[in-house]
Amino acid sequence: MLPYIFAWAERGKGLTGAQVYRGMSQMLAMRDASLKAILPFDFILSPVSPVASYAADWASPTNDPAKPLEHISFTVAANMSDQPAISVHAGLTANGLPIGLQITGKRFDDLGVLRLARAWEAMRGPILWPAVPA
Repeated sequence: MLPYIFAWAERGKGLTGAQVYRGMSQMLAMRDASLKAILPFDFILSPVSPVASYAADWASPTNDPAKPLEHISFTVAANMSDQPAISVHAGLTANGLPIGLQITGKRFDDLGVLRLARAWEAMRGPILWPAVPA
């Protein structure tokens, strides 16, 4: 196990049952908020990640076990709320790194998410990757 992962998990060692329950309750509150937020929309379009890249030998963009999840801010809502989501190639950064577009749909609309992803890729056209920076 990476020392980073061990240090992250070790932080939960002293939690009480009540603290764990409150944490799980916050995940359910996030689920409810995500489902409520999408009600007026068919889909939500967002980046996949708030950062384009980080060092390959780091476990996360911060490389800090006390802040391990900042890079999942756009994906966690779909993961916690049972909403279908897909990541599609949206373009490239100035340095030639891929940028992901996340398409999130209403619960059980997996087919709609797949159809929109297909439409996006058709409208976007081909992207040559890996690109060579200019």
